[in-house]
Amino acid sequence: MNCIKLLGQSLMARDCDRQIAELQVRIAVLNGYTALGAPMTVAVR
Repeated sequence: MNCIKLLGQSLMARDCDRQIAELQVRIAVLNGYTALGAPMTVAVR
């Protein structure tokens, strides 16, 4: 939860459905950063 707050300290939307959508966008951004930092393993014969 702490990493999500780094993308913005509070939710901008007031409606519950829009807050959920806003959190999903933030989570997608965090998952993208995590994927960039994950090592790629390749099988060697």
